Amino acid sequence: MAFPSLFSPIKIRDMELRNRVVFPAMGTKMATRDGFVTKQLIDYHVARALGGNGLNFAEVCGVHGPSTPPAFLAIHDDEYIPELKKLTDAVHEAGGKIGVQLWQGGMVAATYRMDAVIIPSDLPLPNGHVIPGATVEAISEIVQSFGEAARRAVEAGFDCVEFHAGHNYSPHAFLSPAFNKRTDEYGGSLENRARFSLECIRAIRKNIPDTMPLFMRIVAHDDYLEGGLTIEEVIEFCKMAKEAGVDVLNVSRGNFSSAAIKYEVPPIDLPRGFNVKNAARIKKETGMITIAVGRINDPALAEEIIASGQADMVTVGRGQLADPDFCKKAKEGRVEDIVKCIGCNQGCYDGFVSPDSPHITCLRNPAVGREAEFRLSPAKEPKKVLIAGGGVAGLEAAITLKRRGHEPVLCEASDTLGGQFLLAGRAPRKEEMTEAAIAMGEMAKRENVDIRLSTPVTPNLIREIHPDEVIIAIGAEPVKPDIPGIDLPHVASAHDVLAGKAEAKGNVVVIGGGLVGLETAEYLAAGNHVTVLEMQDDVGKDLGQLRKICVMEHLHMSGVQLVTNATCVEIKDNAVVIEKDGERQEIACDSVVVAVGAKPRASEDLSSYCDGAGIPFHIIGDAVRARKALDAIAEAAEVARRI
Repeated sequence: MAFPSLFSPIKIRDMELRNRVVFPAMGTKMATRDGFVTKQLIDYHVARALGGNGLNFAEVCGVHGPSTPPAFLAIHDDEYIPELKKLTDAVHEAGGKIGVQLWQGGMVAATYRMDAVIIPSDLPLPNGHVIPGATVEAISEIVQSFGEAARRAVEAGFDCVEFHAGHNYSPHAFLSPAFNKRTDEYGGSLENRARFSLECIRAIRKNIPDTMPLFMRIVAHDDYLEGGLTIEEVIEFCKMAKEAGVDVLNVSRGNFSSAAIKYEVPPIDLPRGFNVKNAARIKKETGMITIAVGRINDPALAEEIIASGQADMVTVGRGQLADPDFCKKAKEGRVEDIVKCIGCNQGCYDGFVSPDSPHITCLRNPAVGREAEFRLSPAKEPKKVLIAGGGVAGLEAAITLKRRGHEPVLCEASDTLGGQFLLAGRAPRKEEMTEAAIAMGEMAKRENVDIRLSTPVTPNLIREIHPDEVIIAIGAEPVKPDIPGIDLPHVASAHDVLAGKAEAKGNVVVIGGGLVGLETAEYLAAGNHVTVLEMQDDVGKDLGQLRKICVMEHLHMSGVQLVTNATCVEIKDNAVVIEKDGERQEIACDSVVVAVGAKPRASEDLSSYCDGAGIPFHIIGDAVRARKALDAIAEAAEVARRI
């Protein structure tokens, strides 16, 4: 067995787990609007249990009716028990164990109902309104709600429960002096600030069997909050919680009131295992069973954490979104077959907060939230399918087609696979994208896909290969704006700079403040003076919230200047001319980098030939229009499953 420490069993009270891997509570938007379990949510959890995960946690589950937002999983009434029981039964039948995270969201309720907000102290708002701190009566009501929710969790068949005391939700807000300014028995000293959480813990413990473990989600300390919790205070609180009945500490980080929200769903910019040392210290000083959290997406890293004694268990959340068989593959030593999370956040966090996404998904696994319908079925009639383009969309299509029994022929014009994904990995802190692109190419080779490099697809090639169907996934190319001076020798595209085909140095002006422009600016900042020009009123509008926090912080540290509401009207030999606030100004420069977007590569000749020859064809990804890799891979998966 590979990774023996990671896949060793563990017993907590009377609950026995087959390994040390936890699939944590993550928001999915898969509950009904009224908070009930759905078949979609059951299929999602069952897939990870079948994949060998040790312990699943159902996502944050509202214990208090008035403060539970719509479409959040709920447990604040007995009517939820039957559907929750279907979830636990299904996970148990799949060989897994499952707990539920008991949650009261504090300020989260303000997004839909101001009178249901439970916070420790008065909070003045910019509009002059003040959200009042919770009364003692309201506190007592929430404590009782946690206790009743625990009773329901037992009736629903959960193997354990987790008390959420982190991330700025009500228990954490009461505990942190950054939020708690009370002067009564629930404020002031650490003992008083901990009182609310301890009362909740005791209420939970009273309503669950002695044999059932109680977990607690905490933050190691407060980031970006003046006068916030220190790790020393957290350790002391954990000791109190242990006395009150908590068995396991789930050590996270972050809060949604500051830039520290980046630690809750850490993007690719944060290193793998960035919070492990905090978990190790808390474990050592409390003597409690401890779970390490934070970008643990590799079984070797997880094994090292457990084997070294830094933690007793690890969460692999997004790692199991990307690959529900993460545990099974790791245990069998098939590490090269694991589809690894890259921390892009496009489908999980960005999908969760976006009103346009019906549920979370995953760039690396389009089956998230569609586990039942995305099961691969053998092709009824094997076909030869020509795929034009060896980027991640083309690779996804080729691998899926091959696994279904088709004969894909993948042709790539360049001498490497991976396309724009490979190039994206050249940007600072994005090496994992390069690793993912290379891994997809290697997986296609292991599947024995017919891969032909340095082979651009032309009508003549289609005629020669004579495919049954064609997938056009040739991607996009940089837009070349119509600006006087755009063809001067010191002007280059961001793509060429990142690819090492062009050089930019000295005083560098980057035209375009989207993702590519900002990452190129940071890439060039070492040893150069870089200015970014953006036509809109803000930069990075195509970046997700958490990645934007990280990118902007690094730009600031790198000394990159950002100029918004500025239109470049001319490029000269030693300056760019901009129009800003109705006036023209010149910015001296030695090099100019253009990053104003991308457009689909021309494919009319291929589609016209297929039309004339009666060959069904599909245009996918950036070949349709330049978008996110999430969209390209999802389209590739859809097409490959339909053929």
